[in-house]
Amino acid sequence: MRTVELEDELAALLEQEKPLGQAARETLVMDLFRRGKLSIGKACKLLSLDRVAFARRAAELDIPYFQMTKEDWAAEKASIDAWLRSS
Repeated sequence: MRTVELEDELAALLEQEKPLGQAARETLVMDLFRRGKLSIGKACKLLSLDRVAFARRAAELDIPYFQMTKEDWAAEKASIDAWLRSS
């Protein structure tokens, strides 16, 4: 584990909603997820949240839960369409 020093003013801002350690961890994980550095599964694990709770918290922070390109969506839709045709 590593330690990070924060100015009192920044720590106070983080502590407005949650204890400092929890708030800092959530802030870092959510930012890494937003930037595409963490998967949904890894972010959920790091925050000890299930996917629904993670999606709700991401929405509260205006962080898109689904981060897919048009190509990703097209491939996903094609897979679903193929599955529906086979059912």
